Amino acid sequence: MAFPLQFNNPISTFSCSNLYNGNRTQPFKFLCTSSPQSDSSNSKEEAIQDSSWENDKGYVVLVEKYRNGTLKRYVIDNDSEMKMFLEEHVPTTSRSQDLDISGMELSWLPKVIKDFVLPSGFPDTVSDDYLDYMLLQFPTNVTGWICHTLVTSSLLKAVGVGSFSGTSAAASAAAIRWVSKDGIGALGRFFIGGRFGNLFDDDPKQWRMYADFIGSAGSIFDLCTPLYPSYFLPLASLGNLAKAVARGLKDPSFRVIQNHFAIAGNLGDVAAKEEVWEVAAELLGLSLGILALDTPGISKSYPTLALTWLSVRILHLWFRYQSLSVLQFNTINLKRARILVNSHVLHCTVPGINECNRMESILLWERFLRPRIIFEISLEEMINAGKYRSKQIKKLIHMYKEENYFLVVNEQKAADFQVFVSFKEGASSLSVFRSIWQTYWLYQNWGWSDNIFDRLEQSLVELRDRFPDLLQQLSDAGWDTNNLSLKVPKEMSINELS
Repeated sequence: MAFPLQFNNPISTFSCSNLYNGNRTQPFKFLCTSSPQSDSSNSKEEAIQDSSWENDKGYVVLVEKYRNGTLKRYVIDNDSEMKMFLEEHVPTTSRSQDLDISGMELSWLPKVIKDFVLPSGFPDTVSDDYLDYMLLQFPTNVTGWICHTLVTSSLLKAVGVGSFSGTSAAASAAAIRWVSKDGIGALGRFFIGGRFGNLFDDDPKQWRMYADFIGSAGSIFDLCTPLYPSYFLPLASLGNLAKAVARGLKDPSFRVIQNHFAIAGNLGDVAAKEEVWEVAAELLGLSLGILALDTPGISKSYPTLALTWLSVRILHLWFRYQSLSVLQFNTINLKRARILVNSHVLHCTVPGINECNRMESILLWERFLRPRIIFEISLEEMINAGKYRSKQIKKLIHMYKEENYFLVVNEQKAADFQVFVSFKEGASSLSVFRSIWQTYWLYQNWGWSDNIFDRLEQSLVELRDRFPDLLQQLSDAGWDTNNLSLKVPKEMSINELS
């Protein structure tokens, strides 16, 4: 397979085909496909290829690896020009006989489905019995919902929709419509769990608050059904969908919060007692709601009912925000890391756990925080963002020799300070933390020099000199520095070869 590849300055333009043309005036040509091998075979083949390129085309300085098997090799040729060679991963249907059981069970699943239904990093991030449990839990839930559907039909008959001796079809039809409404709502939970499951550990406060906002929107659809009774099913379905999305955000977020409460490993006891509190609140709320409905002014006037609901809902959201504000996490996520690092860069001190949690913005998305940090950027984009030449690229590689990441400032956005960060193989949560510290030092000291490399070099000097003090202060203040909630992106990594 052959196709042209083009890159902006300084990456050279070349095309990929099955032959290499030795004419120096022609674009480089290279076979851009590769077949999957065993791990040992892959390592040997990559070593042979790198050695071959070092002899024929220059030398490989970096290899960018993607989860789908694609490789980008960055080569400096004999004229000291930087070139990039792309190797596409071509999947094959053949399988090794020594694969593990979990791999054999799921090898037929497309990657996009695996990422949707399984936790990030599976199977390394879960226990060995996870998959067996989920495979058996699935038919368990299917049979449970079949029973729920059948029981719903009986409940509708009991309240007068059809009868066993008369029009049973009416009850069945009503049950189908009612269950369809629930099914549409369940799609919301399905989507949230599959698409956003890896976000809840990082910021449970934010997602728990968003769950209530979305649930409130779902209740508005329910509230509109008396106004448009002929559209009951679509309105009720939209309401159920929104509330199911809210539940999909609420449940995993609150499990993280419960785990935070259970400092003695007593998660089951904490969850059970939380259920007691919730049921007590439910009974009291239902009682007060019934009393409100018995009030003639509310029950006979829809505007009064809607206004009462809106008032109580706003009060509900305010209480939710206050309850989340009092949470005191001692773990360091991205928002709290920004607060801690900014204080340390400016004042050489860090706020305590209580103060930092109060300063943390529950509602603000990470992408709106300043300075803007964009993780997992390809080296090509980083080079183009800084408009670096080959000599500068080599200097950049040498500069970050002791770090497990590369960080550059996007000079194409001078009005909005923005940094790009890409991580090397072996990077950890601590590497993410170090990159945040360097970002904030650059942000606070950006104008002292016109030379970007002087700024980067000085920021690294400051990082290596002052970061140990940051960790010591965090440990003294009670922060959990051994379990940082700073995830290293896994879609791409960089292997440094020289």
